[in-house]
Amino acid sequence: MRIVCVHGYGCGGEDWDAQRAALAPRHEVFAPDLPGHGSTPGAPQDASIARFASEVAKLIEPATLLVGHSMGCRVVLEAAKNNSSDVAGIVLIDGSRIGSASNRIEALGYARFIDGFFGAMIPNPLLQADALLARAKRMPADFGTALFRDIVRWDAAELDAALAAVRVPLLAIQSTAINPEGKRVMLKAGESSPWLDLLRRGIPSAEIRIISSVGHFTQIEAADEVSRLIGDFSACALQERRR
Repeated sequence: MRIVCVHGYGCGGEDWDAQRAALAPRHEVFAPDLPGHGSTPGAPQDASIARFASEVAKLIEPATLLVGHSMGCRVVLEAAKNNSSDVAGIVLIDGSRIGSASNRIEALGYARFIDGFFGAMIPNPLLQADALLARAKRMPADFGTALFRDIVRWDAAELDAALAAVRVPLLAIQSTAINPEGKRVMLKAGESSPWLDLLRRGIPSAEIRIISSVGHFTQIEAADEVSRLIGDFSACALQERRR
């Protein structure tokens, strides 16, 4: 099976190195840098979920598993909606729906916004938070600001339809939630969140797994468990497709 892993906002394909290593013996694994991230150039007009989804679609072939982290959840949902016949399953890792608190980027400026936004994602000091922050800040401020605006727009205008269009098995792996004050908090086993409640309403068949005591970069902080969950789910999704 082909597995396409899509990174989050201000991140890069290297966030999936552990999954590539674990899954490559049995699967063809791609983890591209989206436009404006890592080694892939991007202009402000490229800063949209739709553009990112069109790039991911180039990697989709029949029976592809799409895996997204954070912003990447939006990208894979959009790509799946437009390429439904070739997608065998979807994995969403620590997704969310961003609300009115998004105006912080305008009030603070890009660099200060990134300090607070990413700082809340990385409670584990072993994750080298400074390196992740520096990487996000390398994204040009005009690009990053335009992209964040489009994330907010997509959440409000496109997310519900994208969830309603899902016709394949879906696994949600969640480690954090955004509380009513707009702060990111770690989830405990058995807890839910507005995002998970939204998934359950929109996709009653969704499989949900909580990984507790880690921050937002679940695929890095709990790499072995995430790789195992993706591997097990890929086998189930492929079996379901063959029925």
